[in-house]
Parts: sequence; C-alpha cells; structure tokens
Amino acid sequence: MIPEKYSTYFWEKVNKTPGCWEWTGAKNEKGYGRFTFGYQDKKRTVRAHRAVYTALVGEIPKGKYLDHTCYNPACVNPEHLRPVTNKQNLENRSGSYSATGVRNVYLSATGKPYVQVKHHGELYRRYGFETVEEAAEAARQLRLQLFTHNDADRLEGEPNK
Repeated sequence: MIPEKYSTYFWEKVNKTPGCWEWTGAKNEKGYGRFTFGYQDKKRTVRAHRAVYTALVGEIPKGKYLDHTCYNPACVNPEHLRPVTNKQNLENRSGSYSATGVRNVYLSATGKPYVQVKHHGELYRRYGFETVEEAAEAARQLRLQLFTHNDADRLEGEPNK
C-alpha cells in the first residue's frame, strides 16, 4: 500500500516509541493519519495506520476495520491494531457523544441521568440514577453484558469516558 518510491518519505512521518508509533504527518478531522502520494491527477490518499498494517502484517480482511486498541487514532503501530467488524470497532471506542461527558449516560428533561446503550439495533435504557457516577457504572455494567470488544470496560479501575 506504500509505493516503494514513497517509502522513505512515509516512514519519516512515523515517530516510533516503545508504545504508540505516532503519525506526525497530515491527519483528518478525527485525528487519523493520512498520507497522499502521486503526482497531479494521479494522487492517492490512504489512511496511515491501514498502510502500515498492510505493509508489515498483511492484507486487511475484506469488510473489516482496524481497531486501535490504544485508543490513539494517530497511532500506526501494528501491535496496537486488530481487524474487527464495524460493530466490534464501535464497541471498543472511547469518548462520549453526551453532554455528561460519560459514554452512554444522558440527562433527561428533568436533569436526572439515565443510561442508553444501542446493541444490534435495539436500545437498552436504565433510569433511576441520582448521580452521573451511578449511571456511568450502570452503563459500564450494561456494556459488559452486551458487548464483546469493550476493552476499557474490562480493565479493572479504568472507566470508559
């Protein structure tokens, strides 16, 4: 995936550390590395982590995504990448799209926190919490029950925010 004549230029943009290999080149709006090569109308842009995985590990199975087990979208270390389905990739994401700042915890119209987790197209909701912290633990427990690839939830003492 990295043409030979661009290989040196590509690898100059990788800062290898004992942990993550940080992509120092261009990134998209979500923080994933992108590498453009070619000339004029024959330019091609690839995601840096996919290019490294293909070059060092092998082809990514058709229909699979690469999950960053380190939660760092700029990381291109193939030891931090694993092929997964889209569902598995979404299960292992970090961050929250909620105003509470906690994954799967939302505030009702009355200001009370509640839990909402989507799994196989079905919404699972839990109510009756007094604090966001209580709801956060309930959300974590529900994800543990429903999901198979939620690594951060499975690490003791590591909340998935």
